[in-house]
Amino acid sequence: MTKNLELGKLGEDIACGYLVKNAYKILERNYKKPWGEIDIIAQDQQKTLVFIEVKAMAKNKPENFISEDHQLVPEDNLTSAKLRQVIKSASLYANSNQELINQAGWRIDLIAIDIYPDGNYDLRHLENIAG
Repeated sequence: MTKNLELGKLGEDIACGYLVKNAYKILERNYKKPWGEIDIIAQDQQKTLVFIEVKAMAKNKPENFISEDHQLVPEDNLTSAKLRQVIKSASLYANSNQELINQAGWRIDLIAIDIYPDGNYDLRHLENIAG
């Protein structure tokens, strides 16, 4: 497994732990179809179907610095093309799982995680990023 894949899996594991602690029910991980992938599909406390894109980044790596005082953040890696792909995948999933969306609708969230060399991390949960 490459370092990027390891970092991505670690980020998704951290995100799932965070979601469970916040009373989300994880329905699926790494939902893949020919048209795209969704990192995590969950339901929140209100039964809203939530499609979650996870972006994790190792902090303090030289290649992540734009300038001496500015470093890239995981959110920078969510491109408009990737967001369109997530929206399409989420829409197709939701339309084929009407019983899930009839309860409280659906939304797309982003969980951005900065992972530090010592194993600590900072997590930001941005709700309804495509709304």
